[in-house]
Amino acid sequence: MRSSRVLIVDDESSLRSALFRILDRKGLNVLTANKIEEAKAVTQGDQALDLALVDLNLPDGDGIDLMTYLKSQHPNCEVIILTGQGTIESAVRATQKGAFHFITKPFNMDELMSLVDKALDHRRLTQENSQLRTELSKKYQFDQIVGQSENIQNVLRLIEKVADTDSTILITGKSGTGKELIARAIHYNSSRASHPFIAINCGAIPSELLESELFGHVKGAFTGAIANRIGRFELADGGTIFLDEIGDLEPALQVKILRALQEKTFEPVGGTKSVQVNVRVIAATNKNLEEQVEAGNFREDLFYRLNVIPMVIPSLQERKTDIPLLLNHFIDQFNKNKSRKLTGITSEAMDCLVNYAWPGNIRELENLVERLAILKGHGMIDINDLPAKYRSSAVASADTTMMDIPDLGMDFNTAVDQFENSLILRALEKTGWNRNQAAMLLRLNRTTLVEKIKKKGLRPPGDIDPEITQ
Repeated sequence: MRSSRVLIVDDESSLRSALFRILDRKGLNVLTANKIEEAKAVTQGDQALDLALVDLNLPDGDGIDLMTYLKSQHPNCEVIILTGQGTIESAVRATQKGAFHFITKPFNMDELMSLVDKALDHRRLTQENSQLRTELSKKYQFDQIVGQSENIQNVLRLIEKVADTDSTILITGKSGTGKELIARAIHYNSSRASHPFIAINCGAIPSELLESELFGHVKGAFTGAIANRIGRFELADGGTIFLDEIGDLEPALQVKILRALQEKTFEPVGGTKSVQVNVRVIAATNKNLEEQVEAGNFREDLFYRLNVIPMVIPSLQERKTDIPLLLNHFIDQFNKNKSRKLTGITSEAMDCLVNYAWPGNIRELENLVERLAILKGHGMIDINDLPAKYRSSAVASADTTMMDIPDLGMDFNTAVDQFENSLILRALEKTGWNRNQAAMLLRLNRTTLVEKIKKKGLRPPGDIDPEITQ
């Protein structure tokens, strides 16, 4: 990790020397200059400048003008202005132009070093926040939403149209379909991306606490309210608030959410003053809100206020062609995050997953791949690596014609016999007609399998002697 780079600009040589020695002992990379021209010369190049201590009055110009120049060349640089002629006007001008602090000579050296530490900490946090926002923005770009099915492509096209607006959006879909992922994609592809994205699950917080979580409270509003607290709406000011599972809201809170949407204002619990916010609202639910309105469980006016732009997220069963893409995406993700070496999945195992119902949707698929990454660790995922409930989906779909019962009926014993033939043939084909391995796959005694093969007259393609492979 590189040392912070600090510039001292002052025409008093004794002060420059004293500051240089102290900062150098702190392990900082220190540069010095006695005027603006020299300061510009020593800070040329690609190396970032983290902090500058700049005298207000320099022999060849104004220290605040130098600060403006340094910030144009090093946008994240913090500047502390030093002056022997401190006035309120100078301090105001310095802070308005972006100074971290303003200190008057003669100053206490410990006080100045405390300011230096605070400025460098602020610089580091600003840089970390900037990097985090960049990483989040990349994580929630459209190309990070995996899927080529028409269903999910329709969702992506809609996101592109609505992301850079302030319209309220209602996302509906079953649990585990990725509603919050979609909400974050909308936020991080909008003009609000540099401001907060605040998520709250309305169904996970008791109703008596949810109002305080949403709108905050004032000291003494209720037992335990020992200080003022800012709510999620205020924290999201300038950005986006994501109200997940909004269908679980109690009627009294529905009224307050409606007012916040309509008027962009609210009162904290126990408060008398309205708080105004500039917030975009994205709501989500796994319930059918129109049915909830008809049943009297959800306010009709709130529903229409939320449902400006409806967005329906398909279940995984409705986008099964995306399962291989999602699976490989999660394999790559867990290989990287958990230092595993999974190389893929066999076609038989993939068939199991494609034919599985996925009641838990994408979340369930992600959890399965994480489990496989931990337990298997490396190599190809085979059908035997899958938990039983996923393997059974292959058995159920091994012969789909059995699911179609003709109007005139069918012979049960014949159908069962055909299904058994299909299972045995698939096991034999998978093992290259090796009976020992096929028996292990089917959890059968080898003698039992051989008897069934003989009885049914099953043979490899092109062979007349079924005994060729033991």
